[in-house]
Formats: sequence, structure tokens, C-alpha cells
Amino acid sequence: QAMANKRVALTLNISLETLKWNLKNIYAKLGVSSRYDAVSWARNQGMTEQAGGAQQPPDSPVQIPPPRGGGAPIPPPMIDPKPLEKAADLDPRREPAMIPRSLFDHEHEEFRSSVRRFLAQECAPCLEQWEADHRVPRDIWERAGALGMLNATTPEVYGGLGLDRRFSMIATEEIYRAGQASGLIGFGVHDIVAGYLVNFGSELQKQTWLPKMAAGQAIGAVAMTEPDTGSDLQAVKTRAVLDGDEYIINGAKTFISNGSNCDVVVVVAKTGNSGKGAQDISLILVEADRAGFSRSQPLRKVGLHAQDTTMLFFENVRVPKENLLGGVAGQGFIQLMKELAWERLSIAISSVAGAAAVLESTLEYTKGRTVFGKPIFDFQNTRFKLADLKMQLAVSQNYVDLCMEQCLARTLSPEAAAAAKLWCSELYTKVVDECVQLHGGNGYMLEYPVARHYLDHRVLRIAGGANDIMKDLVGRTL
Repeated sequence: QAMANKRVALTLNISLETLKWNLKNIYAKLGVSSRYDAVSWARNQGMTEQAGGAQQPPDSPVQIPPPRGGGAPIPPPMIDPKPLEKAADLDPRREPAMIPRSLFDHEHEEFRSSVRRFLAQECAPCLEQWEADHRVPRDIWERAGALGMLNATTPEVYGGLGLDRRFSMIATEEIYRAGQASGLIGFGVHDIVAGYLVNFGSELQKQTWLPKMAAGQAIGAVAMTEPDTGSDLQAVKTRAVLDGDEYIINGAKTFISNGSNCDVVVVVAKTGNSGKGAQDISLILVEADRAGFSRSQPLRKVGLHAQDTTMLFFENVRVPKENLLGGVAGQGFIQLMKELAWERLSIAISSVAGAAAVLESTLEYTKGRTVFGKPIFDFQNTRFKLADLKMQLAVSQNYVDLCMEQCLARTLSPEAAAAAKLWCSELYTKVVDECVQLHGGNGYMLEYPVARHYLDHRVLRIAGGANDIMKDLVGRTL
């Protein structure tokens, strides 16, 4: 709350005391309902955050009434903050959870409401166009950045909000709940790139990229997979050779999310010749405007059609040796392993949220669709199937929430994250398949949410390491 108040006060050029006395009135006049909408409004007015924490108010302060009422009313914002409906107006009737979740508090739910409104009002109407274009436009990235959806955990000194992973979890849940994974799944990849920079980047790298990434003005990608290596990261063939003060990079990557839009790429490359696999791997930042860097046209995928997935090519790309993440060659595999647990947990989060959304829409459909003189839901077979799915989702949600608690405490093990990713992505497939069947022919029509999930969900059993690899990781602990 203090962070939001400070930003709004700076933007309006008033004291914090004045703001506190008039908080309810000011928020109402600005057309915002929560601290997160207030932060978005403040950013829209032109206030900037610089690395180092310096904040600049706009050139033309807005006049504000004196403390505790009185004075002229607050004028409308210089830029329309797009006041939104209450979240309750956008939220369809939802089945109560078997066991209420205890992971979130009030400020998390405020953030959830802001994200939900943004997805419903600014993203959902555009999805078909994004799928035709095979990319999400940059203005949506910037709008998401203004709402705090991008890199929420990045420290404030680098332009983020300095929040915990639960905010990232909420953004992911709401994207899948709204059926927006087709394009916005790239937000999660972008967040992973920021994690590499926060944890392993130099001060210059952090100051150069993190503020722009948090604002949606620069987009990140991770280049791991190669055409001939798949999940075997130790076998990558992309090579970076040190030549004086520069690395020369040659190779190709495939299935790269944010490939068309990206401005900076974390590249997995071999820098050593020991023949010991993991010890030869490094992570190197490559800016998209480097000579020799190129990308393919968007790949033709089964689903996620709005996601700009491409191949990336590196032909004698020269980057300064300072672009090496961590500053020491051969640390790349260790760095990857430290971030992969979160990536796999985020896939589990996506899977449970997506499956829950499918189940909700199917409950509504079966209660409204009549066959043989009564709703589909009234058949015992239907209720048995839906009850089975609901029970499995409830157990899975509890496990994922426990994993998140461990993630916050930095005690989440790689095998626990692998198990979450494996179980939940498999369950997502089961829920989608059963619910398509309950829709009959309509389940194959894209105007029904279940059909879009049918196209978009399948990759989660492959991304972040194929599920067969997850079984092996868990098996090693036996």
C-alpha cells in the first residue's frame, strides 16, 4: 500500500499526508479501485522509475483538493486509466473449492482482480487477431508491464515491484483461467529471463535490461532447445568461442517462445572443450540487433497460435565477453538447474488453472445442454466423471500450493517441482479429454472454451523438459 501511495502522491505532486486523508476520494476520482490500478494510473501519467530507485514526477502536476475534503474536484487523468468493471461482474459463477486456499491474502486478491479485468477487457476481444498475426502486439506487453504483470518479483531498484512469486502465480493462473495462453504464455518465459538476470547478471546487465523488461518495453527469450538435441541440454551444438574480448557464437535454436518479438536472448552455448557436457555450458546474453542474428517465420504449431514461436540462428554473432552471465564460463548448466524448478512449478500452476477453467465451463455446459429430455448433468455417468475430475483437481491444487510455499521459503526440491509438472500436466490432458467428450460435437468447435484448451494445453507435457524426463528425475530419488 505504501508503494502505491508513494507513486500516486509523486504523480499528483502532493504530500503523502494529503493523499492518506483523501485516499478513498482520490481513488474514486481517478477511476481506480485498488493499489495496483493506482500504480498503473501513475505510470500512465509519465512517472518513470530509474535503476537506483530515483522516481520522477510528471512536468505538469495535477491539482488536488486540500486535506480532509473541500477545494476543487480532481480533474480527469491526462491519460485515460481505462476504469474497469468490478471483478465480480466479469466472474461467472464458480464452484466452491473443496478446501479453501490459504496461500493468498487481500493484496494478492486485489492484484488478481486487476489482472482478470485486464484479460477480459483488453485481451479477450483481440485474441483472434493475435492468432492471425502469430504474435501479441507490443502495446499489450507495455500495458501488462504497467499493471505489474511482468517481472513482479524484480527488485524495485531495477524497475520491478519487488513482490513474491505468488504474484507471478496469480498472473499465470488468470491467463489460463481466461483461455489466453495462446498468446500470453510468453509472459512466463519473459519472467524466466528476468530471473536469470536478477540472479546471475552483472550490475550493468541488470540496469540495462530489467527496467525495460518490467515495463514491457523490451521482451526476453530463452534459447535452449536445438533441432537435434531436444531435452538433452548437455548435447547442445551451439558454440561460443572467445576471440579477444568477444565471444563468436554459431548455431541454431528451435521452438523459441517470444522469438519474433524478443529484444534480448539468453543463449545456451558451449564455451569449453572438456568433453564433460555440463561443465562446458555457459549462458550468454545476445541482443537481437547483433549482426549475424536472425529468426525464422513463426513456426506452424498445433496450438498456441498467437505465441510467436520461431527458430533462431547465430552466424558469427559477436558479443562482448561481459555478456557471459555470471562472469565465469562453464556455469551455465548450474544456472539452468536453479531456474528450472520454478519453470516446472509454473507449468504445474498453468495446468491446474487451465484444467479448473475447463471443468467450470463444462459444468455450466452440462447443466444447460438438454438431451433425451433432461440436462446432461442429470445423468449419473456425467456426475461421476465430473466428480472424479473435481477431486483430482482439488488434491493437485493443494500439492501445487504446498510447492509454492516451499518455493517462497527456497526449499522446493527439483524432484518435487518435477513431480508437480508431471502430475498436473497429465491431469490437464485428462480433464480436457473427458470434457471434450461431454460436449459432444460442440467440444470440437472453437467457440467453446474446451476446444481452445484442447489445442493449447498439449505442449505443457513437453515444455520445461518432457514428462518422461520428469519421471526419470523422480526415479533417481527412489
